[in-house]
Amino acid sequence: MAGSESSSKMRTKMAFIALLFALLSTGSCSSPVPLVMWSSEGYTLPQHASPAAGHIISHVQLLAYLNSALGSAPHNVLLFLQDKLSKDDFTRYGGVFGNKQDSAFPNLESALQSSSSLLVLPALSWLGASAVPSLLQEKLGVSPLSVDPDTLEHLHLNASGNTLLVINLPYSSGAYLSCKDVLRNNDEVIGKVLSIMKAQSVPYVAIYTGLKPSRVIEEPSLIGQSSMSRSLLQAVVDEVKPPLMFNSTRGPCIMLWAQNLNVSFSDKEWIDLGPSTFASGGSVSTSGSFCNETNSQLVLDYGSSVSPYNPFRLIFSMSQRRYPVSARNWFTLDTVELVFNTQTATYNGSHGIYAPAEYSFHCQNVNNFRNALLVPRTQNANQWRILFTDFQIQGFSILNGTTDFSYASDCAGFFTPGIWMGLITSLLMLLILTYGLHMIMQLRSMDRFDDPKGPSISVPQSE
Repeated sequence: MAGSESSSKMRTKMAFIALLFALLSTGSCSSPVPLVMWSSEGYTLPQHASPAAGHIISHVQLLAYLNSALGSAPHNVLLFLQDKLSKDDFTRYGGVFGNKQDSAFPNLESALQSSSSLLVLPALSWLGASAVPSLLQEKLGVSPLSVDPDTLEHLHLNASGNTLLVINLPYSSGAYLSCKDVLRNNDEVIGKVLSIMKAQSVPYVAIYTGLKPSRVIEEPSLIGQSSMSRSLLQAVVDEVKPPLMFNSTRGPCIMLWAQNLNVSFSDKEWIDLGPSTFASGGSVSTSGSFCNETNSQLVLDYGSSVSPYNPFRLIFSMSQRRYPVSARNWFTLDTVELVFNTQTATYNGSHGIYAPAEYSFHCQNVNNFRNALLVPRTQNANQWRILFTDFQIQGFSILNGTTDFSYASDCAGFFTPGIWMGLITSLLMLLILTYGLHMIMQLRSMDRFDDPKGPSISVPQSE
């Protein structure tokens, strides 16, 4: 009994080591996406030969793998679909160099160790990875159901039919979350979902992959290079999306850009509205927006894409007025309104978000909970957390034909806390030096000395 248990542990450890070795042994400059598939008790995946090192699985080959793995029997498929995923995420944060206690994937590692069979595709083509949901939908013949751990607890799955459950996982590092923290949070979601499936005693096949690679490396151009030349490793290129622009009948009048537009209700998981807002073909609508000489309003209508807070809208209201003291016009972001489920949470931003009317406003971090620039105005506004990263907005004085912001007035003041500490410390040391010099200048030396052979010195009291 003890011998079989130790051999089982050895087999599961070897399985996870094989996964890490496959991820480490695959290197390519085309930025592939890894895919990991495993099954619970009750399902057994067919055995497949490991892909050759450096080989990238194409769309056709992926379809063959899925046809062989799923077969014709009914399946409950869990698709953990992360926004971005690369094999570098496993090598950097998976504890592959012996520091297992620092791994960001403890639940995934435990699931692979307890699985009776698994399939590892370290290098899946970018287009093939993005087509995984549609391929599974076509293979199973059912529509995908997007769920989270809270929703899954109330579902009763049937092992006699096909079910495709999609668990969307984010991949974005904000001001307070690093990539490792995001991956660790995603791993906790995976652990919760697998625990729920185990509690319901429902067999399943799980797939963990990404829509696109988290680290994109461009292919070096071969034009103009000789057959004997060598090229340097290409740097990682971050895709910079253009700003969102609202056009009126007179031309462009409002521009908005942010790296992330994160919102969270009652300390739940962050929802990033950035991809839906700035990506080409995004689901956001600007209907209801307007602008004139003194007021501008940008309405971002996400419709039913932010479940379960439908309909969901973000409204930025701005105004400008002339201040005689500065002899110029200034604009302020008066309010930010978050409309959800026919309710409205309002935040006041006029105290910290302002700039000259000809400028745009920029701030690396706009939030409502730490050094807040957005102050809750309504009672339900305290239920939400808002975090806009690398935020920039302009509501007035936009020239026709332009695609760039005007000069940005940044929220970072000139006198930072570090500068104030240096100035106060220097002033204190200067005061101590001045007091010391003053005391030294007040010292008076003796100008009369007593002669033991002569008469005693008499010093009058008046002196």
